[in-house]
Amino acid sequence: MKKTEVLAPAGSYESLVAAVNAGADAVYMGGSKFGARAYADNPDEDMFLKGLSYAHHHGVKVYMTVNTLLKEEEIEGLVEYIKPYYESGLDAVIVQDLGVFSLVRKHFPDMEIHISTQMSLMGEQEVLQFYKLGASRVVPARELSLEEIKRINETCDIDIECFVHGALCYAYSGQCLMSSMIGGRSANRGRCAQTCRLDFNLHKSKSEGETLSADEKINAKNSKKLLSCKDLCSLDVLPDMIEAGVDSLKIEGRMKSARYTAGVVSIWRKYVDLYLSKGRSAYEVKDADRKRLLELFDRGGQTEGYAYEHNGKDMIVLNEVLKKNKADEAFFAFLDKTYVENIKKIDIDVKAVIKKNKAMQLSLYTNILGKDFTVSVDTLEADEAKSRSATKDDIAKQLLKTGNTLYEVKHLDIELDDGLFVANKLLNDLRRSAVDALEAKILGKRIYKEPENEEKALNINTLEEKDFIHVVCEEKRQLDTMLRLLEKSKGTNIKEISFEADTVAPELWSFYTNEFKKLGLKVNLYTPHIFRLHAKVFFKKNMDLLKAAGFDGYIIRSLEAAFFLNMVLGSKEEVNYIFDYNLYAFNSVSKRMLRELGADRLTLPLELNINELKKIDPEGMETLVYGRIPLMISAQCLKKTSTGCDKKSETLILKDRYNEDMPVKNKCTFCYNIIYNAKTFSTLSLSRKVMALKPSVYRIWFSTEDGTGVERVIKDYVRAYTYKENVSETVAAHTKGHLKRGVE
Repeated sequence: MKKTEVLAPAGSYESLVAAVNAGADAVYMGGSKFGARAYADNPDEDMFLKGLSYAHHHGVKVYMTVNTLLKEEEIEGLVEYIKPYYESGLDAVIVQDLGVFSLVRKHFPDMEIHISTQMSLMGEQEVLQFYKLGASRVVPARELSLEEIKRINETCDIDIECFVHGALCYAYSGQCLMSSMIGGRSANRGRCAQTCRLDFNLHKSKSEGETLSADEKINAKNSKKLLSCKDLCSLDVLPDMIEAGVDSLKIEGRMKSARYTAGVVSIWRKYVDLYLSKGRSAYEVKDADRKRLLELFDRGGQTEGYAYEHNGKDMIVLNEVLKKNKADEAFFAFLDKTYVENIKKIDIDVKAVIKKNKAMQLSLYTNILGKDFTVSVDTLEADEAKSRSATKDDIAKQLLKTGNTLYEVKHLDIELDDGLFVANKLLNDLRRSAVDALEAKILGKRIYKEPENEEKALNINTLEEKDFIHVVCEEKRQLDTMLRLLEKSKGTNIKEISFEADTVAPELWSFYTNEFKKLGLKVNLYTPHIFRLHAKVFFKKNMDLLKAAGFDGYIIRSLEAAFFLNMVLGSKEEVNYIFDYNLYAFNSVSKRMLRELGADRLTLPLELNINELKKIDPEGMETLVYGRIPLMISAQCLKKTSTGCDKKSETLILKDRYNEDMPVKNKCTFCYNIIYNAKTFSTLSLSRKVMALKPSVYRIWFSTEDGTGVERVIKDYVRAYTYKENVSETVAAHTKGHLKRGVE
């Protein structure tokens, strides 16, 4: 049966040693920069390379996390940052940023690239595209079912890596701005404050003119951990995962202790080996091992995750009082002694040949997991002895000095002619040269070569119109208000209107596109945040209506949506793809990569400040100037968790510890939740600075506003962004987002 990889977290050198000793096939670890666990005890370069050496000497691969979004000044130093790890034999990098992907592909073509779960890949078409672009492995969204994993495996010959144990995020990874918007600590930059672990209450909503506010509370009194997922433990479905095509079983925990790593890895090693050696019939998870896993870490129980369940109350912690598990001190002591504190040496065979009138030769041999490694090095001839001749004991004394290396001489063979003198320094230098050569061979060291600069010109469908307003409507009442306003208004400079796929029934798509086109506007369809099975079934069912509607473009929030539409529509020459802010154009290299993937227009990201936005040249891009920013996009459903699923979409209110009202929409058509910021993003007071960036398009995004709110916003923003007037802020609870402060 195919070998299935046990992939362990390493937040420090100590954790790496524990993971290797406990039986991991590979470890993933962050360096001093660009890792999604910025607050882990990430090693500096020397310590990382030491860990890399230890892992490779025990046949274990090392993947480095470069899985955050990089600002322009950071990506300029990326190649120099990765180079020493690459030269020392690093096996792969895990990436989120498309700019990082592009540069690694160009500068390190013989090193594997793994697509991080932070990229929120959800379907077989986008996975296939990245495979064609050079990715060797994908870590899809944690929320995918085994059915979806199997479909990816059948579509594309790429390694699939899935999380099987550890913390679960409430939101799709890469689709969460909660920590960022509330505290300035970006989860996309490895600095998540885990705001979701705090207490919340869920309320019915009531309308108060232009805004929504909280009414009746609907969650139980002792159920306030509404966004705190139980930890994942997929041991019971391990056979199903392997048979679905999962190649690597990933354990979460770079912020946890070396003991935790040792314990979890050793248990997963045990059960992977059990299944691979004896099959399904002999596979059974022991209660004692379940207990030990909870003793190592318990956040309020465990869940099998999303393998067979799209969402559910049983996956959420809910209760405020968490059970404390009694520690098994004997088990902990065993883990520490066996795995954490034990630096295992590598047995080597050594042969020295010292003959008259011949260069001295030293050969080293070892076998690591069935793979032979042999090196031989030469030096000067030995001198004739003037008094005492060298003995084999003299030679052995120097050659056995492996010191702080990972080697231990198991067998030493010395061929020595009589009458020779061998200086200790010569022997020591010979031994060091041989050890260095053996280490280089085991590590798979490389020599970096600067690539030829062959950057092909992109054939881009550039949108010609510039400096206009684009209005997005999530609800039918907003769409109707816009239609009424535009029928009686002139000189608004509103040239595009977009609505979501479920804003109105598909049967009404053509009506609205025709009505707005009569007024001279282009009309786009806003595709779902989450483009999985629900979305594909929906669009296939309504494909004739989609084609008949004649949309001018599609706002793309998931790459799977773009590739799906390409496939079902046949050609995109007559329509435009507007890639949204969550397909992160965080730097100039990622901008180019997104263009390669089919974007006709890009949207500026929401986590860069104005000065940082200037560096990526926003001209020709779209920017959000007004809207309630989604904090989380989640497969979980707050309504289902609190009162049960009735398959009816509505807006609820989530209240945090500061009593802030965050609207929540359950998007039943596509089965996901959106949690919006309590404060509306508004740029009226910064309009001059925003316009100075010279974007092509200014987006007004309506989510929860009623007709009165829509009218007021349109009036204010047309004055500010069409007539360049100074307009006072009229939204009481508003935020400027990150335009001034940026993120860490």
